[in-house]
Amino acid sequence: MYRQKQRLIKPLITTAAVVLLPLAAACGSEKAGSGGEQADSGAVGAERPVTDVRWNIDSVTADGTTHKTDDNAHLTFDKKTGKVGGRLGCNHVNAKATVRDGHITLGAPATTRMMCDASLMKTERALLRLFDGQVSFRIDQETLTLTSANGTSARAVAAE
Repeated sequence: MYRQKQRLIKPLITTAAVVLLPLAAACGSEKAGSGGEQADSGAVGAERPVTDVRWNIDSVTADGTTHKTDDNAHLTFDKKTGKVGGRLGCNHVNAKATVRDGHITLGAPATTRMMCDASLMKTERALLRLFDGQVSFRIDQETLTLTSANGTSARAVAAE
């Protein structure tokens, strides 16, 4: 009787191992993409990463006023170089950028010095308020929101 039970239990244990082992291996392999955290691109429901994506800025809010930006306004955070570059509507900009834990530390901006239409320059000045400090970021599907300690925020959409 003991041998008969042993013959029944061995296949049952083997079947359970074959079924449960892949499930156990899969547990914990996904990274959560909540809020500003970056998730692996292969994870189920993963958010787009903030780095190495061209973010087209569509609006900036400063001092309680929202300004639409020029179609050329964009930023790209380069993970490899640790910099951000882009265009604020009129002028090009670049700065150091460290992306970590839902925050981005932006260095002092270096910009070109072209003069443009007054409305573009006003929007550009508002966007420059994001630099030289820490901003929090949140990604919701294809939309990035940057918010600085001084209350300035920018909304950007991932380029296709």
